[in-house]
Amino acid sequence: MDPLLSTVQHLLVVPDDLDRLLHAPTRSYVRDTEAAASTPVDVKEYPNSYVFIVDMPGLKSNDIKVQVEDENVLNISGERKRNEKEEEGEVKYIRMERRVAKFMRKFTLPADCNLEAISAACQDGVLNVTVPKLPPPEPKKPKTIEVKIG
Repeated sequence: MDPLLSTVQHLLVVPDDLDRLLHAPTRSYVRDTEAAASTPVDVKEYPNSYVFIVDMPGLKSNDIKVQVEDENVLNISGERKRNEKEEEGEVKYIRMERRVAKFMRKFTLPADCNLEAISAACQDGVLNVTVPKLPPPEPKKPKTIEVKIG
C-alpha cells in the first residue's frame, strides 16, 4: 500500500477513536444506569395517594434515601454494604453471591402530589413510599354581574 494513502487512512480513523473516547459514558452514569435497571418497583394509585413499593433486602433505614429533587422528582436510593465486622477478622469466603450494590430509581411525580406529606417505611426488606394527593380544586362558581339600566 502507498505510504501516503496509509497515512491518510490512519488520520481518518483517529477522529472516530477520539470521538468514541470523548463521548463514552462516565463510570458514574454506567453505575447509576445499572442501579436503576436492577431495582424493581411497583407503583400503585389509590384515590388519595400514590404508593411506591421497592424491594430493599438487607438494607437498614440509614442505608436508604428518599428525596424529592427539582420540585417533582422522587428519588429512591440505597446501598448494600459489606459487613465490615466480618472483614476485620480472618474471613475466607467460599462463595460470595450477594454483591455490594447500589439501588436507585427516579420518578416524575404528577402535579396533584402533596410533596410536604410524603412518608416512607421499610419493613421486612420492603420499602413503601406514600405520596398523598392534594385535594381537587374547588370548582369555581360563576360570578353574577349586576346589569345596570341607564
